[in-house]
Amino acid sequence: MVDTKSKEEGVSRTTGASEIYDTVRENSIRIIDEMVKVQPQYTQSISNLQLDYIQTMKNAIQTVFATPGQFAGSLNITVPSVFAEQFAKQANEFTTNLVRTVGTNNQLAVNALDAARENVKIYGRTVDAITEFNTNAAKAWTSLYSAQQQQYFKQ
Repeated sequence: MVDTKSKEEGVSRTTGASEIYDTVRENSIRIIDEMVKVQPQYTQSISNLQLDYIQTMKNAIQTVFATPGQFAGSLNITVPSVFAEQFAKQANEFTTNLVRTVGTNNQLAVNALDAARENVKIYGRTVDAITEFNTNAAKAWTSLYSAQQQQYFKQ
């Protein structure tokens, strides 16, 4: 038992250890609940930032390539068709390979996040099992202690 003074009341009162644990547990859960409340806002803000970034990059690419394209067209610059075909083929192959790489990377990232999520679930089950074990061990010790005290006082 702990003797504490309430600041509001200015009165001493006795508090059990279980009340302290309950208070800490409830406050910890309250903190997590508050984090859960703002998480959707963070997710939406990050998603909006990603969408704005993507649109900005598309606009930048359009702008960067518009001027040289117009310039080349107005000067009527010609390129040998063999070179143009080879360039287009290689550019398309590169882009196809890059798209596949991004797809593979995306699948790896999703798999890693799924594995992390599963690990969190396993961690939760482990904590539950350890807590159950500790509770059972505490009950066994308490029972043994009580039995010995009863035996001691009977003598």
